[in-house]
Amino acid sequence: MSKSLMAGLLAVALVLAGCASAPPGNGPWLAAWGSAQLEQAPVANAATIWRQPMRDVSLRQIVRMDATGPVLRVRISNLFGAEPLTLSAVSVALVDGMTVNAASLRSLSFGGLRGVVVPARAEIWSDALELTVPRQADIAVQMHVQAGPTMATVHPGSRIRSWAVDGNRVGLADWPEAVAQEGWWHLAAVDVRAAKPLPVLVATGDSITDGYGVPSGSYQRWTDMLSRRLDAQGREASVVNTGIGGGRLLRDGLGPNLVSRFDRDVLERSGVTHAVVLIGVNDFGVSHRGKPTTPESRAALLAELKAGFADLAQRARARGVCLIASTVMPYSGSGYYAPQAENEADRQALNAWLREPGRFDALVDFDALMRDPARPAFLRAEVDNDGLHPSLAGYRAMAEAFPVEVLERRCVNAP
Repeated sequence: MSKSLMAGLLAVALVLAGCASAPPGNGPWLAAWGSAQLEQAPVANAATIWRQPMRDVSLRQIVRMDATGPVLRVRISNLFGAEPLTLSAVSVALVDGMTVNAASLRSLSFGGLRGVVVPARAEIWSDALELTVPRQADIAVQMHVQAGPTMATVHPGSRIRSWAVDGNRVGLADWPEAVAQEGWWHLAAVDVRAAKPLPVLVATGDSITDGYGVPSGSYQRWTDMLSRRLDAQGREASVVNTGIGGGRLLRDGLGPNLVSRFDRDVLERSGVTHAVVLIGVNDFGVSHRGKPTTPESRAALLAELKAGFADLAQRARARGVCLIASTVMPYSGSGYYAPQAENEADRQALNAWLREPGRFDALVDFDALMRDPARPAFLRAEVDNDGLHPSLAGYRAMAEAFPVEVLERRCVNAP
């Protein structure tokens, strides 16, 4: 054998050996945190530093990680911007309480560059960054917005404060003059590299999933409490919340309708294995609030809702994602929607259809859990906040009732 051929074979062998033994932290990407995106027009009464379009402003945004790994990446979103989003620098750091751990502060890169221009209507992942993040740890994502679009891409229902300061402070841990505002801006996802595949549950829906009524920074959404329940049981799984307050299944509300965003917000989350969908009350409520309905209009809405749920189930099966549907909870105590007997009958008809075996991979009957046995059209007093949304005790009851054993199941692609 010639020396040149021997050298070539040796080079191939070394390459193959490198492929066979992946370095630590090179496992699958798993969604450790995420949120659904909405558009936000400029707000006239916002603090000066928060006004849009943002110019030369640093943002600090706190997120709680639901999976652990030695490597992470961040997805920056300009989904609703009509102009580019220009970031000159982005960093991440661990957070102790509400204090940024300066020793853990790391710069993110994008294609090897420190800054990034996110085109209009686009999202971009950062490069992988070595930073070990424990499960249930908080991290700060800091970005310097050199030039932002007129229409920001946000998630207002963060239930935790973000911070803004003039100039580029991304490389610093101390921002004494920062101004607080609740919400997340241009931040869509954080993934970690895991040692092995784990269940990833994406919970989506409306304000009940988004956590209406939860005090800022308290982490008492039903998904937060479910995550802690899984921890207490020693179950390794990630729970990602992509609910939108005011969201509807079929038509846009305060954000895009769920049918239109289901792929982006649920099925395309890294490593997703399961999804739970709790939605429909706003579809019913908006259809009759302050306007007359007819038997024909209500029948059409009911048929459309069934078709929408069936579409979600078909798309989830095609991706091998287990879809867990939820029944629609009572809302007759809501003064905002003030449903009549015929609207309540429609809700019960949809729930009966949702409960039919085989429609979904699993069903969680939050209606049966939360309704008043003596008045089934109303929430039980001990779990009721305002006739529509659960109280904190109600969110806890939902977390405790969720069938965690379903996360042990895997669903296969349908032909």
